[in-house]
Amino acid sequence: MAVVPTTSSRPESTPGARLSDLATAVGARLVEAPAGGVDPLVTGATLRGGDVHPGDLFAGLAGANVHGANFAGQAVAAGAVAVLTDPAGAELIAEQPAAAGVPLLIVADPRQALGGAAARIYGDPSRRLPIIGITGTSGKTTTCFLVEAALAAQGLRTGLIGTVMTRIGGSVPDAEVLPSMFTTPEAPDLQALLAVMLERGVQAVAMEVSSHALALGRVGGTHYAVGAFTNLSQDHLDFHPDMEDYFAAKSKLFDGRSDRAVFDIDDEYGRRLAADHPDGLTVSAAGAADADWRALAVAADPTGRQRIELAGPDGLRLTMELALPGAFNVANALTAVACVQAAGHDPVLAAQAMSTVHVPGRMQRVDAGQDFLAVVDYAHKPAALVAVLDAVRGSVPGRIISVVGAGGDRDTGKRPMMGAEAARRSDVLIVTDDNPRSEEAALIRAAVLAGARKTAGTADIQEIGDRRAAIAAAVALAGPGDAVVIAGKGHETGQEIAGVKHPFSDVQELRAALTDRVGGAS
Repeated sequence: MAVVPTTSSRPESTPGARLSDLATAVGARLVEAPAGGVDPLVTGATLRGGDVHPGDLFAGLAGANVHGANFAGQAVAAGAVAVLTDPAGAELIAEQPAAAGVPLLIVADPRQALGGAAARIYGDPSRRLPIIGITGTSGKTTTCFLVEAALAAQGLRTGLIGTVMTRIGGSVPDAEVLPSMFTTPEAPDLQALLAVMLERGVQAVAMEVSSHALALGRVGGTHYAVGAFTNLSQDHLDFHPDMEDYFAAKSKLFDGRSDRAVFDIDDEYGRRLAADHPDGLTVSAAGAADADWRALAVAADPTGRQRIELAGPDGLRLTMELALPGAFNVANALTAVACVQAAGHDPVLAAQAMSTVHVPGRMQRVDAGQDFLAVVDYAHKPAALVAVLDAVRGSVPGRIISVVGAGGDRDTGKRPMMGAEAARRSDVLIVTDDNPRSEEAALIRAAVLAGARKTAGTADIQEIGDRRAAIAAAVALAGPGDAVVIAGKGHETGQEIAGVKHPFSDVQELRAALTDRVGGAS
């Protein structure tokens, strides 16, 4: 695959939008309208002053530390023809000689208006490109990979937008892969990306939709053929004040922007959404009789591969193979099948296509010839740890040796909960560093350890701050039939410490430790 070293992409051509039409569309007050009756054509949008192209709308948004309107002069010098901002931003722009006379679109909440403006500039691409959007705490990435494979099996050229990567053209060798900065891109980047996908012949897109994206307007102006909800558990309570606010953000995907909906009703929040949206399709890995799609029987082999008997609407019965272990992946597969059916495609072909799907950093096996299971997973919240460790417990006869940490500058309340769940489900728990970011790593480990040591379990609990050393220690402890689970960072290729991101891959470190062990044994 061709890797494109950029965080955003723009179409080669765009219909653009007249400035006056944009003002009307987003309900903005137009100030400093160009003299002489000129109504400029706006041909792009960005919220980063350094990324402005001639003809752009620059969005000067209030930030945590600085207001983006401070960069309006830079944007105008680069060719911006107008600035979208709030009243405070307009005052800041008035103080910049380089921005004198630039037309302003002033709204109370420009962040929420930006998506609709960008969509209009790029020709409303989501109205011409069917998108299946997946939201929920866990399962978004895996479900999107499954949906993408299922769409490709229908003969469609696909796109993928999510945490691990953005991919244009499916999983074929000539596909383009863009690194992902966020689970869901910022609004102007997203609309430009969808327009690029249209230009390059993409016919359907699988897309992760985060609660941040829904709350901050990143998906404003985006229309979904299908929206799906997987589950909700504690996470992101550094951003959302409580679980109800978190749920309310997720629920925005179903506020009229999705034509069809799919809900996992094994989750209590999914049941609430299904009750509020009775026209949606429902799924149940637990086999709930009132679900439209439900698992009738699941059989797993020692490698974790699963054979699933499914029941669907109108008496449909089918069998699918799944290379991904765990009950939570049965739920992800059911959701994917239901999404593809809701989009008007063949669920039988969809199920067949999912049999070989593997997802980077999601229950990813690493094999160097060792006589025990070694897995890397992105689980970085309590419920995800439970799901992963329970799945592994059901597939190995020996001990579970887990390596677990928690990220800095994130929800602090989940740290002791993660430690407790890991200790209950592990025979050996090694608490280590994840991404400490700006926090003191030892204090984060202490919170995880406090939860671990309060459990009534019998786990051998150890603390090894250095993540590389912790992974090596876990591998050294493993014996035949055991499982080593490295949780938290999954697909990530860096570790952020004191504001500096250092190269680090759990998969590579685990493979190196396994190779050293196997080589030493030979």
